[in-house]
Amino acid sequence: MKKIIDNALRHRFLLAELVKRGIRLKYRRSYLGILWSLIEPLLTTAVLVVVFTALLDKTEKGGNTFPLYIICGRLLYSFFSAGTKGAASSVRKNAQMIKKVYVPKYLYPLSQVLYNFIIFLISLLALVAVMIVTRVAPSWEYIWQVIPALVLLLLITLGVGMILATLMVFFRDIQYMWNVFLMIIMYLCAIFYYPTKLLKTGWAWLLNYNPLYCVIDIFRGGLIGYTASLWDYAYASLFAVVALAIGLLLFRFKQDEFILHL
Repeated sequence: MKKIIDNALRHRFLLAELVKRGIRLKYRRSYLGILWSLIEPLLTTAVLVVVFTALLDKTEKGGNTFPLYIICGRLLYSFFSAGTKGAASSVRKNAQMIKKVYVPKYLYPLSQVLYNFIIFLISLLALVAVMIVTRVAPSWEYIWQVIPALVLLLLITLGVGMILATLMVFFRDIQYMWNVFLMIIMYLCAIFYYPTKLLKTGWAWLLNYNPLYCVIDIFRGGLIGYTASLWDYAYASLFAVVALAIGLLLFRFKQDEFILHL
């Protein structure tokens, strides 16, 4: 792990350029550019609020916190989805560069996760707009939970992204399978519904064993004003450490074989 960190610091300028390139390419030929990272979640949240407000009864809407509830889940899931998909295809997309010059190969998935994380952080400004409109003020008693949630989200995304980046070099169908898994994960993150009824049934494990749902619940607690469960912290932390360890080890042991399959 120390060697990886030292290499990343040694090649920090290249890593920074890869991150900048990712941001430029994402918004290439877009008139609004990075403003879309604010506009898109606001528009999506508005649609979801209108639709699900009509479907839910008064006891299920959660008052004026419902829009904030939705956009929290929407933003965190969107980063996880974009970060893992970008990391998964990063090695194959840079095959020509990998064949011509030596660069630590893990910089490619790392840069994909980091540039998506920067865009995600900018998109959090949309939360401020929603909180102003809905008149929901965060409490200093709970808001500290936002920081561990962001750290865990970044580590989980990087770990899963490194695993996918390695597997996709050898199995191209991984990208299609992962799109299906992302859809399943989205529905198990309780983005646009309250999980109360599900948690009271025998299907509660579907949420409790989804690390992304645990992270989203911690993040929501920091803004809406409640303390996330100890299980959320413990399980999300364990998953983040295990996923990152597996991702780094798998990538390290298989990276010398990449050139044979690109």
